[in-house]
Amino acid sequence: MCYCIASYMMQDCGMDFDRDASTGYLVNLLARLLAKQLEARIKPHGLALGAFPALLHLWENDGLTQKDLVDRLGIEQPTMAATLARMERDGLVTRQKDEADARVQRVRLTPRARALKQVAIAEAAEVNALALSGLEPGEQRQFLENLRQVITALQPPKA
Repeated sequence: MCYCIASYMMQDCGMDFDRDASTGYLVNLLARLLAKQLEARIKPHGLALGAFPALLHLWENDGLTQKDLVDRLGIEQPTMAATLARMERDGLVTRQKDEADARVQRVRLTPRARALKQVAIAEAAEVNALALSGLEPGEQRQFLENLRQVITALQPPKA
């Protein structure tokens, strides 16, 4: 009898699951380790891990809408709404009505969030450097290119 649990085949199916050969398992583990390292570094600056991806986009383009952030981050609307509420509570963003369309709210960085940009990006760069420290520069470039290719393969086609 074959059955599937957590998207891998059990031994009853005659197939072994090797975590060390699973792209999904290894990438998930890597993401969790990177997140843990980043969180430890930005938390002392008053930044929550969940706010960091939105801040990266807002630091590049302040005044995005909530929908813009949802689309760019690939997350659900309720998750983004909760993240923005926490960011507003923490004094990182404000939401302001769009001048051209009162139905739309623009997410604006506060002076506090703008002041944290340099230190937060430096902390993220240190985590990235640590993660890639066992690779030669050429291997680092190839690793990042391979990651981009895998991400592209899994993204839905653009309409």
